[in-house]
Amino acid sequence: MWKSPEPRFDVAAAICQGARDYQEDAIITDFPAGTDIGMAILADGMGGHAAGDVASKMVVTEAFSKLKFESVNFAEYEKQIPYHLTHAAAEANTCVQEYVQDNPSVRGMGATLVSVVMIEDRLYWLSIGDSPLYLMRGGKLQQLNEDHSMAPQIDMMVKAGLLDAEAGRDHPDRNCLTSVILGDRVTRTDCPKAPFRLEVGDLVVVSSDGLQFLEDARIEKILHKYRRRKSAEIVERLLAALDDLADPDQDNISFAVIKLNHNKPVTRKMRRKPVDLVGDQSASATRVVAMNSNSYDGPSLPEQDAKVVRLAGKGR
Repeated sequence: MWKSPEPRFDVAAAICQGARDYQEDAIITDFPAGTDIGMAILADGMGGHAAGDVASKMVVTEAFSKLKFESVNFAEYEKQIPYHLTHAAAEANTCVQEYVQDNPSVRGMGATLVSVVMIEDRLYWLSIGDSPLYLMRGGKLQQLNEDHSMAPQIDMMVKAGLLDAEAGRDHPDRNCLTSVILGDRVTRTDCPKAPFRLEVGDLVVVSSDGLQFLEDARIEKILHKYRRRKSAEIVERLLAALDDLADPDQDNISFAVIKLNHNKPVTRKMRRKPVDLVGDQSASATRVVAMNSNSYDGPSLPEQDAKVVRLAGKGR
């Protein structure tokens, strides 16, 4: 009996409105079977009635389209990936800027951004804002990307004894962002030039801060317990844990779980089409035929197909 080979990446994503009135998160994952390259892009919208939902969808769509267009070059020109991540974020920021200029009533809308590109066992990312990028390895959870909010500074104050732990945990400024995509100058961007090397069995979680309603220890426990299960089950277990909290203030939730199943040699590679290649005009090539006249200058067609051409030429 034929058995499907295990993919390099096992990926599942989830999105949930939580206790909010609107969904202001957006997420895209793209890990096509047959390639060893994948992407995940997530944005957490801000602005409430100032169209945070529009901002997140706009940022994710713009960043994904730019990265997808360049993805065929990633394997051959891997060192340029940080540049493409940065350029895609800049284009998303410009898109938000133009939208706000055309719609002044939504001024103040914005979004965080986490863009991840994986090639075989190498992880590249760009992040702006406080949406976390987690790594689970050897039973330990760690956040790979920078947190562009006041939370790190408040935690440092707690460690220094300037605040007690409870005051730091509930501080009203904890979620204030220090960098975000608003269509203005982006003050801080986390985009390492060198990739992070993954190991077989690693779990990568791309998330909005809605997942952080679970304490890190709880997330770590769930990921470790179900680390040998499919990503789809891990996603469901995390959602179930959030449901069990029944927090009336639960934020929007979106996240993707990506597991590295193996690190075998690449068997299929995408090949970039040369920019100066002349299109193939052979019979096997896909062509476009004008159907707006009674004339047809192509090769002889079977009678049935010839009728279609003649009918099309009569405006049908």
